[in-house]
Amino acid sequence: MAHAQTDPQARQELAIAAVEAKGRKDLSWQELADAAGLSVAFVTAAVLGQHALPADAARAVAGRLGLDDDAALLLQTIPLRGSIPGGVPTDPTIYRFYEMLQVYGTTLKALIHEQFGDGIISAVNFKLDVQKVEDPEGGSRAVITLDGKYLPTKPF
Repeated sequence: MAHAQTDPQARQELAIAAVEAKGRKDLSWQELADAAGLSVAFVTAAVLGQHALPADAARAVAGRLGLDDDAALLLQTIPLRGSIPGGVPTDPTIYRFYEMLQVYGTTLKALIHEQFGDGIISAVNFKLDVQKVEDPEGGSRAVITLDGKYLPTKPF
């Protein structure tokens, strides 16, 4: 049976412990995802408290991190989502995403509505991918793919 959380504190504490264990064991997010048999983006979000993991995946991740059965069970609970408290984010990496949406949010909305009509892009039926590619002008570029199912607004 699926269980849901009503208070994010336990998952926040687990996320802190999991990230500390990941560092102590010198594991990558990809190694945890491989153990879980799921995508790196989904497993990372789950360990950070934003998704519930299936039982087998939760046990595998907890095992790799050296966490107990209670932690594996907690990784299976449906979390209270939202990882950024109110206000403008202060972390520079997260702020840049905020800035991108401030600059391009209305453009994305206009293009999506022009191509699809009135509706939203699902964050539930969703895939995320991050790739590092070389920039022909030197350095590296981040290629971020946000792949969400389009859900039309239905009049009622």
